[in-house]
Amino acid sequence: MSILSPNKVLLNAKAQDKTEAIRIAGQLLVDAGHAAPGYIEKMLEREEALSTYMGGGLAIPHGTKDSKEMISSAGLSIILFPDGVDFGGDEPAHLVIGIAAAGSDHLGILTNVAMICSDEANMEQILKASSKEEIIRIFEEGMGE
Repeated sequence: MSILSPNKVLLNAKAQDKTEAIRIAGQLLVDAGHAAPGYIEKMLEREEALSTYMGGGLAIPHGTKDSKEMISSAGLSIILFPDGVDFGGDEPAHLVIGIAAAGSDHLGILTNVAMICSDEANMEQILKASSKEEIIRIFEEGMGE
């Protein structure tokens, strides 16, 4: 099972708030078989304890440390919110990336995602992407897959 796949990418999503945005990101990971349904609640717990908003229109929700046993394989969900979602940062999140990963995988994936998205050209390409495949290609190149 691939970390990235079209069934975990949404281009024109809408969410009322960050809770709904996190549920969407988590549900994609659950539906793809990366995590048990309870993982979504752990993602919401994590957000309550510490915001996963990274700045620059990016949020990277993921589970709490004690949610590792709920993860069956590493996966990313990538969601574009053209209207933005308020994550409590200085600007709305337009790109929300859900992560399901355990152990050392988690930090590596989180670091890769942050590096890819800290590049302004990448971020611009992602936000303007017209296909799921285009977004996956940007991440695969950045992750060296």
